[in-house]
Amino acid sequence: MFSFFKKKSPPPATATPVAAPVASPAAAPVPTAAAPRPATPAPAPSPHFAPAPATPAPAFTGGSLIGSALVTPIDIPVPGATPPERQKWVDKLKASLGKTASSISTVFGGSIIDEALYESLEEALLMADTGVPATQYLLDAVRRKVNTSGVTHPVAMKNILIAVLTDLLQPLEKALVIGQHTPTVIMVAGVNGAGKTTSIGKLTKHLSNEGASVLLAAADTFRAAAREQLGVWADRNLVEIISQEGGDPAAVSFDAVSAGKARGKDVVLIDTAGRLPTQLHLMEELKKIKRVIQKADGTAPHEVLLVIDGNTGQNALAQVRAFDDALGLTGLIVTKLDGTAKGGVLAAIAREKPIPVYFIGVGEKLDELETFNAREFAQAILS
Repeated sequence: MFSFFKKKSPPPATATPVAAPVASPAAAPVPTAAAPRPATPAPAPSPHFAPAPATPAPAFTGGSLIGSALVTPIDIPVPGATPPERQKWVDKLKASLGKTASSISTVFGGSIIDEALYESLEEALLMADTGVPATQYLLDAVRRKVNTSGVTHPVAMKNILIAVLTDLLQPLEKALVIGQHTPTVIMVAGVNGAGKTTSIGKLTKHLSNEGASVLLAAADTFRAAAREQLGVWADRNLVEIISQEGGDPAAVSFDAVSAGKARGKDVVLIDTAGRLPTQLHLMEELKKIKRVIQKADGTAPHEVLLVIDGNTGQNALAQVRAFDDALGLTGLIVTKLDGTAKGGVLAAIAREKPIPVYFIGVGEKLDELETFNAREFAQAILS
């Protein structure tokens, strides 16, 4: 579920995160000099309740935030309180990663912790596309914690693994912030078949539903019907689109950014042509698009996202390396975690190239793209 701020006044010149408003306690009466009152010790804070804010603030569950002022994620720790819509998403994610979770959970079915268990766990993690460096990191961390804590049952070891994996994935958990620039220009790249254009359509839907004005740019002029596909998403979401049949991708991008500025759009989403990182001449075209965008807006692009297919395993990590070297990625969208994907590649990315994962997708429906939460993902892939 996406959580957004409503539009506010224009942003201040200095980018300073805005904290959630909290009700100020009433001023205590000041005793007179003639009748001093002894200090009364403050009551001990309750472990279950916190002072209510003056204005209800949304609980941050890994969602994106938008506003015409600078915005920042708000985390209100309420133990065990997961909004129903988010819980629905978590259940769907667990179902999608169920095969991997079942394979790894089998490792902990015994009654003792021994070297055979560690060997079986190593094999299961590698089979889940975790990769050698991340697998070794997880095994070493789990072994240390098992030894220091003195646990002897495999189920307790599994809980330790969930905690260690959560810590490893934590740097990937970051909200996509919209509103620091008007428009916020987002350049989206990815190989053919990764779900790039579909992800742009889903993201457009969420942004539009929360009041953001979005302009699409059909800069994928190489693939047949790519312009038409993005046009369908524009029609579904009732947003404007800039496109040119057979036009130069960089020129389309320039026109879109210029139009976004002139029309006061909140977001400009630029769909670029899919290409393999080994196609060096096409990677150079991506660099050109980025340079031309900067001519239209010296601060843009504000986000450079890469869409990766969760089914491609370690190849996804290779794509992250190549596109980051070429463009300087700011975030990832991981798609197609739909039951066949193994999911462990996120641990590999976290260990070797910790670029934030803004969104993950588990299918083709509009509500099957959600924000990434490290603990939710660790529990889904291991429980």
